[in-house]
Amino acid sequence: MFEFDQYLGFLAFLTILTIGFWLFFVLLLFVIPYWVFGALKERIEEFIQDRKK
Repeated sequence: MFEFDQYLGFLAFLTILTIGFWLFFVLLLFVIPYWVFGALKERIEEFIQDRKK
């Protein structure tokens, strides 16, 4: 039915797919919100400093 090479290819495909899924998951949940809120915080601080001058 399946030869060993096909099995290794399937395992490599599943491994790459799983790594990609978790990378996408981490990017969506942690990296992008951290970047957005950091940029907003920096812009608000600059706005407050400009108003004080």
